[in-house]
Amino acid sequence: MRIILTLLLGSLLLFAGSTKEEMTKQAIVKIYTVSKIPNYLSPWDSAMRSSTGSGAIIKGGYILTNAHVVANQAFLEVQRYGERKRYIAKVFAVSHQADLALLKVEEKAFFKGVTPLTLGSLPEVEQKIVVYGYPMGGHTLSATIGVVSRVEHHVYAHSGESFLAVQVDAAVNPGNSGGPALSGGKIVGVVMQVISKSQNIGYLVPVNMVKHFIDDMKDGHYDGFADLGLGTQKLENPAMRRYYGLDDNTTGKLIAKIVYDSPAVGILKEGDIITAIDGHNIENDGTVEFRQHEYTDFYYFLDQHQIGEKVKFDIIRDKKPMQVEVPLTMTGDDMYLVKSTRYDVMPTYVIYGGYVFSPLTRNLIRSSSRNRLKLSCLAGKWQEKEKDEVVVLLKVLASDISRGDNSFGMWPIDKVNGKPFKNFKEFFRLMENMQEPYFSLEDNDGIKVIIDRKEAAEKQNEILKKYNIEYDRSEDLRRESSK
Repeated sequence: MRIILTLLLGSLLLFAGSTKEEMTKQAIVKIYTVSKIPNYLSPWDSAMRSSTGSGAIIKGGYILTNAHVVANQAFLEVQRYGERKRYIAKVFAVSHQADLALLKVEEKAFFKGVTPLTLGSLPEVEQKIVVYGYPMGGHTLSATIGVVSRVEHHVYAHSGESFLAVQVDAAVNPGNSGGPALSGGKIVGVVMQVISKSQNIGYLVPVNMVKHFIDDMKDGHYDGFADLGLGTQKLENPAMRRYYGLDDNTTGKLIAKIVYDSPAVGILKEGDIITAIDGHNIENDGTVEFRQHEYTDFYYFLDQHQIGEKVKFDIIRDKKPMQVEVPLTMTGDDMYLVKSTRYDVMPTYVIYGGYVFSPLTRNLIRSSSRNRLKLSCLAGKWQEKEKDEVVVLLKVLASDISRGDNSFGMWPIDKVNGKPFKNFKEFFRLMENMQEPYFSLEDNDGIKVIIDRKEAAEKQNEILKKYNIEYDRSEDLRRESSK
């Protein structure tokens, strides 16, 4: 009798486990994306591409996935586990910073019988996880099991920005992107990227980043993750520590630079030493202990805040300790000379007599190996009061008026007719209002390109027709010109 009861109990537990697993699978979604991919080297052109990804149905009737799964999308369809019908989906919210997106499906039938997955907590190292998705190599749902091997800051490939990430050893392949990683039946992360030259090393966007994104979107507007525009330096060198009068028990980071329009201007000063953020000690290498014996970049605690909140710092100024609060009002894009990678928009450009001009973007740097070292250095710089965007001569369309200049490409311009300019908008305005007979472009080394304004105007249409280019400027500039 005892054996029979044991077998029955075992069967019931097995049935309960399989039912729970089946319910989980019902919430996993395959995403079909048709994207319009801009060509940043020929910014008037684009190509269509089809791809697939994964996602999970969560509370509120949303599908949680990666931003890169739906980036530049022109048409989206989603398909539930165990079904063949596809439903049209729309992007409700997207964070290209954190590589996260929320999708919506209007047809209520799509959600029938689904129990949404819930969000868990940041997983521990060695915690077991299950990764669900639709990777390449098949059409049906895949589940792979692994453990968390590391939790620390990592560069997100999609945005190029650094945030907390969870490293796992579960097999992750193209198509898995956007799929949930579950532990205890709850989402602890979203599959983000994989190290292609390694065996089974993948990365998740951790659940605390997901929660930040969802909370951010509650007012219907995405603000993003804050940046302070601070250049900091480690305080590990003994001579430097003596110079600033620090004893062995005092740790922190030195503020070496503050961006001219940073929200910290007037509150923090260059030469201040930040010793703690929100009451958490900052080590001499710039890390904080976010869990016992686990350290990561001190921006971890900054990223817990939403735009509009304040962050508290303990600092030492002129060898005196004090506390300050800094309002969080800006993201990195508001302060860097070259903005983070652009998605969901076509590139800005203007053609003048066959000379093609564009603002410098990270997309452009990624697209070309030409002059990459110099341009990558510019991408690491902050805006100045006099300069908040770089303009490049992207390429020269060969013609009889550009002979000798065809070798110019990806060339940063610093002056127009001897005048510096702040950004592409100002550069475009100078071009539009030009009255002088010659258009003189110059870089910081004094190298010049001279364009005959009358000749350029006469040859413009002929050159555009020869290269099969419909417009001499991007749509955003056409809208600006029509005002």
